[in-house]
Amino acid sequence: MRSLNGLDSAALRPLWRAVHDRLSSGRQVRRVRVGPLDDEQRSAVADLLGDERLPGEYAMVSVAALDELLVSSVRAGVREVVAALLGPLDDRAARRALADAARAGLWEWATRHPVVTAQPALLEWVDAVRRAGLVGGSVERTRDGLDRALRVVAALPATGVPLPVLAEAVLGDPHALDEGTRCAGLVLRALAALYGVDLPGDAQERRALWERAGVVEDELSSVVLVTGLRLGGVGGGVLRVCADAGHVAALTLAQVRATSFVGTPEDVWVFENPSVLAVAVARFGASCPPVVCTSGWPNSAVIVLLRGLTTAGATLHYHGDFDGEGVRIAAHVVARTGAVPWRMATDDYLLALGSARVGTSVGRVTEAPWDGGLADAMREHGLAVPEERVTVRLLDELDDCGRDVGGLP
Repeated sequence: MRSLNGLDSAALRPLWRAVHDRLSSGRQVRRVRVGPLDDEQRSAVADLLGDERLPGEYAMVSVAALDELLVSSVRAGVREVVAALLGPLDDRAARRALADAARAGLWEWATRHPVVTAQPALLEWVDAVRRAGLVGGSVERTRDGLDRALRVVAALPATGVPLPVLAEAVLGDPHALDEGTRCAGLVLRALAALYGVDLPGDAQERRALWERAGVVEDELSSVVLVTGLRLGGVGGGVLRVCADAGHVAALTLAQVRATSFVGTPEDVWVFENPSVLAVAVARFGASCPPVVCTSGWPNSAVIVLLRGLTTAGATLHYHGDFDGEGVRIAAHVVARTGAVPWRMATDDYLLALGSARVGTSVGRVTEAPWDGGLADAMREHGLAVPEERVTVRLLDELDDCGRDVGGLP
């Protein structure tokens, strides 16, 4: 490049700034609008371009003509000249494309996260976080926050532990889930989406939602209903006495923790509604197969018991209501305990629905991870099938299985 020969004059500075800015867009540029220009700047632009007439307050400059002029005079194109005068050109279009790709990758990662795919109700939470925007405009900070929140959600429902204990165990910081922290807010929003409830509006409602997820829950108020199961330990003794008498046991979380899972049966049947247990006990008495009830959304006692049974080798067969919340509960139980859905497929729903034309609405329906067609069928028909409607059919199947009693003799 030859000497700039006065191209760096103050009077030409508005021209170079306008050209530099437009070329930094990363897009094809044909003409550049320059201005407002004072008299001296108008004269400088006219002299540079070889125009006999002065431009107006604003001038339109052809980039191609300017490039040709500069190549002939200083043997450097317009890009080289403005870079020499004002610094390297940017490529804002490329940076925007990279930023868009990074954001798309973030939300793709979030929607495909194992915790989210296992419980599709969390997709609504991901959408809400996306609408709220990036934390500080940063993909990295947003992803880190989501990762931390999802690690907490994966550990829920907890087993009746205080919030600082949970935070320390999962995040390595006992204050990571303190009131008002970003992570606590994200987790509470996720729990609200998961349980299908409104976001808590005050401290009392936030505590209630944490407690529903097994956090700061005492060992006596959390209870699981069981029948037909005989195990060891203190809790196992309670189960055994009740099973032998043909009764339902109400086992506290403390008693579950004092249970030995030696003698766990191969199969355990898990229902959503207590009424099913009542019918099962009335029908089978002391020979009732091993049955556990989640009583809707499972509390800590339910989860600890079911996980203990799974770890000991039992296959958990889960059945619940065919409505929006019932499917979300089923997905939650499956994801948290390793249970397998039992009679919860599309065909089972349609069979149970029969020719019904009226009934309770299915409510908000989310996808069932175990059956891609179930949600569509439920939305199409719009009617719920409560578990009580199919209780006799389900217990008939248990009867056909031989009514094997569960656990120690």
